[in-house]
Parts: sequence; C-alpha cells; structure tokens
Amino acid sequence: MHIGDLMLESGVSFGTSGARGLATAMTDRVCYAYTAGFLSYLRASEQLTPGQIVGLAGDLRPSSPRILSACAAAVHDLGYQPRYYGAIPSPALAAFGIAQRIPTLMITGSHIPNDRNGIKFNLPTGEILKPDEEGIRQQTVTLPPNYFDAAGQFLSDQRQHLPAPDECAYHTYVERYLAFFPPNCLAGQRIGVYEHSSVAREAFAAVLTGLGAQVTRLGYSAQFLPVDTEAIRPEDVTLARDWTASGNFDALVSADGDGDRPLISDENGNWLRGDVLGILCARQLGARGVVTPISSNTALEKCGDFPAITRTRIGSPFVIAGMNALIQQGIAPVVGYEANGGFLLGTALEHDGRRLAALPTRDAVIVAVTVLLAAVAQGKPISALAADLPQRFTHSDRLKNIPTERSQAQLAALHSGDFQQDQAAIARQFGAQFGAAVAVDTTDGLRITFASGEIAHLRPSGNAPELRVYTEADSAARAAEMNQLCLEAMR
Repeated sequence: MHIGDLMLESGVSFGTSGARGLATAMTDRVCYAYTAGFLSYLRASEQLTPGQIVGLAGDLRPSSPRILSACAAAVHDLGYQPRYYGAIPSPALAAFGIAQRIPTLMITGSHIPNDRNGIKFNLPTGEILKPDEEGIRQQTVTLPPNYFDAAGQFLSDQRQHLPAPDECAYHTYVERYLAFFPPNCLAGQRIGVYEHSSVAREAFAAVLTGLGAQVTRLGYSAQFLPVDTEAIRPEDVTLARDWTASGNFDALVSADGDGDRPLISDENGNWLRGDVLGILCARQLGARGVVTPISSNTALEKCGDFPAITRTRIGSPFVIAGMNALIQQGIAPVVGYEANGGFLLGTALEHDGRRLAALPTRDAVIVAVTVLLAAVAQGKPISALAADLPQRFTHSDRLKNIPTERSQAQLAALHSGDFQQDQAAIARQFGAQFGAAVAVDTTDGLRITFASGEIAHLRPSGNAPELRVYTEADSAARAAEMNQLCLEAMR
C-alpha cells in the first residue's frame, strides 16, 4: 500500500500536524499503515536501528486508546519495541524522544473536535519537517494478510502490544523546568489551573507548585473538550471572568488538548492572545532571534527588542526551519512562537549555572512559567506586562465546515497576481468595511493591509475543513469587529 494512496482512500490527510481525520476514518488499518510508513521512512533514511525503542503517548480523547493499540501493533510487527509513556503533553514526549534519540508518536487531535483525532510523528531529532513529510508520503508498506476486517478493524485483539505506562517521560518533563528556573521563583503567586481535558493539567500543577506558586485546580472535565487557544470558546471567556472576579488569582493557566499551546489569562480573567504571550516570553528569556508566522501580531517588530526577526508560513515546521537559519548565522538565543501561543526553544538557555535544553517543538508550560516569572521580576500584574507592548491587537476565528477547495476558490477570486485587479476585487468584498487595500502578502493564505494600517488575513486551515480569519488593529474591540465583518463577508 502506498501512503499517498492511503490518504486519498481513507480521507485521513497528512501534513504539518501528522495524520488527522475523523476518528471513524482512522481505522486500525489506516493507523497501522501510517505507522508502518513512518517507520519505513526512518529505516530508509537511517534514523532507526533494528529493535530500537519507539515511544508512544496520547491525549485524553476517547478514541486515543484504540489508535495507540493500532500504532503499537505496527511498531511490534515491524520488529521494534513499543514503549508507552502514558497520557502526557506532546512536548513532554518530544523532549524525551530527543534526549533518548528515539522516534516517537503522539496520538492527538490537539484542539480539533472530539470526533476527530490524529497521529503526530517525531524523529529522534524532533518534529518532522516538510522534506520528511514528503518522504513518508512516498513510502509503500505491506500489510499482514487476514489481519483486518472489511471495515478496517483488527480481526483479533492487538491491545497486548501496548505496554503499561512508563512515567519517566512525564517526570523528566516536569524536572526540566524545576531544575532550570530558580527555586521558589513563583512564591506568592496565586494561580488557577484550568484543567478541562488537557493532558497538560498534571504537569502544570506539578511545575507551578514546585516553583512555589499557590495552585488551585479548576474546571476538571472527564469528557474531552475541544479548547482552541486561537478561537476561544465563549464559555471559556465566561469561566475566566467568573473565576477571577473574587480577586483571588494573579493568573489562570491552561492549554489545549495535547498541551502544546498555552492559554493564559491576566488577573482580570482576560485571556491573552498567543502572539502577545510569545513576545513576553521571548523578552523574559532574553532572545536575540525570533521566528514567528506571518499571522502573528506586528507588535513584535514595533517593540524593537529583538535584533533578528523572521516571518514564515503558518506551521511549526516553517518556524523550525526559520530558527535553524538564524542559528546557522550564529545568532543566540533563538526562539520561535506561533499565534496559537505554542513556544519553541531553538537553542539551549543557560542561567546561573543551570541549563535548559533546546526543545524545537511547541510547548505550553514554558510560556506559563516565563510570563509569570516576568510579572514577579518586574513587580507588575500580567495585564501591565501586556500593556507595555506597542498597542496592536489581534483577533482570530474561523468558519467551520468549509471545504478547503471552497476556501481556496474564494481567496483566488481576491488574488489574481495583478495588484490593481486585486485592489478592485478586495474593494468589492471589503471596501465598505475597511477602505482601500495598500498591500497583499501571500506567504500563507491572503494577508491584506489596508490604508488605515488594519490587517485582515484569510487562510484555509491546514488540518480541518475551516477558513481561518485573523485580524489586527489598534484596539481589541476593532480587531474583534473586523473579524466578525470578515467572517460575514466570507460566509
């Protein structure tokens, strides 16, 4: 079976975030084949030795245990050792894999709806990049005969190939932060951990408590909730305001389903945008080189704190490639972040004899700890840290159930390559709301800058049938208003 054909046949797409699709489409056969294709690519590129350990972990979706078993069966059948590290954050698994020089697979759909799931692949050196994606796509695998029924499920129970959880990756991840940040550096901080169904909830509580914070655990959910740090649910806005109304919290912290994208509020229960958190985190860590996608807040450039800034397409592989380019120029420390808040550490950090190893994949815990530490160090509430930045505000939302082809056709109608024609098309669509367009950027989707300095960015999602809309303006209210106007116009 050719992996490229599998994608078309199953409807389970493959890209930046690995393989993702409806949980019902991610049959045992599909998950087994994808895992076999990944291992085949590693073997062909000499990144895997006979009998090597392959790490597995998963999020808290109801479909994750079944998919874990299918992946573990493939690892076992191809002659490798599946090692299960439990329900832990994606960055915890990636960090352990990098340290142990083993490939890993994270079963997660991140923030997408509960009826979907995915498999995220990591090389022994970290995330797969674009050339690796293509290499996996080109693999041909042989599936065992009489192994799957007509619906693609195992004919016999294969759960025995998934070992009991080994907690070493989780403990190593927690210790990563306790060993680097100064003891009791968060003493006196009153932090609410919004647990919901995030696999990062235990790590947040352990790290923050270990650094001296007073932690209150809030909002536990036994059912999976699709918390999206870029398109925050109205109920999460209400929860944050209600929890902080008593004045008993300096901040709330949370993350998406697999714990690689942070959600952090100020003392008033206002969730901060991920691209604002990225700037605050990079500042506190003393970064000299910063890489972020084109959709992130332009306060990054306007603040003047960073000698080297690179803008990329949306997606962690592009951010990692940008970080690698800055590192090759001799710049350090180098970090990256995305508009969803995920923070990537391109180079190791050293402070007072303590060292934090590089982790070139999205992480949420480092953002929470670092932003809280900045508030302590400066003697300011988190709201004041955000207010110190140049006042540019972003907002994002999405139109759901929009096929990618339809989104692409809508954007093509606004961008022909002839700027005068494009200005006229954009004026017909958005002129009454935003005025004249003065520039367009097609780095990823269509990013339109208007004469007022306001920005509208339209982009088909890379991992769901959605049209993402990002807006930027000089006030939060205007950025939110622009976003709704854009959604209405595109709908």
